Amino acid sequence: MQATGGVVLPGERAPVRVNMDRWRAGLPPEAWPDTLPAGGELWRRDVFVVADTYRAGSASPRQLLTAVLAWAYGPLGYGPWRAARSLDADPGGKRLAYALEEVSTPAPDQEALCTAYRRFSDPDHARLPWLGPGLFTKVLYFVGYRRGVGGVQPLILDRIVASQLPAEAGVGRRNGWSSEEWLAYLRWAAEQARVGGVEPDTVEMAGRA
Repeated sequence: MQATGGVVLPGERAPVRVNMDRWRAGLPPEAWPDTLPAGGELWRRDVFVVADTYRAGSASPRQLLTAVLAWAYGPLGYGPWRAARSLDADPGGKRLAYALEEVSTPAPDQEALCTAYRRFSDPDHARLPWLGPGLFTKVLYFVGYRRGVGGVQPLILDRIVASQLPAEAGVGRRNGWSSEEWLAYLRWAAEQARVGGVEPDTVEMAGRA
């Protein structure tokens, strides 16, 4: 498990506030993960619990996506509608499972990360509506991150993070990046984490300050 015992992850400043009733009403019942807290406050640890359950085979790909998107959209009113459109395009969860196949292993390497990113970007493989890089890197982060291991780890790359990155991170300041740009960012973040003695995702969180 990536986060246990109610521990807030280093660098995480606050939970995301979610209208759980609105989300549950807007999505298919079978796509709702029962482990999400009912109180309307989601921490990263809560999504990691669902991701751990998914990798163990006890949660479906659709339940995983619901947890990630509820955290990602938070209080945004259009969140449940967009999440439903993404889920509707993959009713059996097969496209999601295929995209996540390589990062669901105990120790996904850089090749596995690149493969997963490309699958999510390819309409012939696993691309889903309303699920661009700013969102699917969140899915890859929660499924593929291995805490305490160090090195290159999958991290979230969205417009907020990209706007704060220095040129040496290798990422353009736009909404949409190639798999090569994402990997360049992951390598840069891994080095920053090594030098600072922190987790790689602490580097990502610092980009949201």
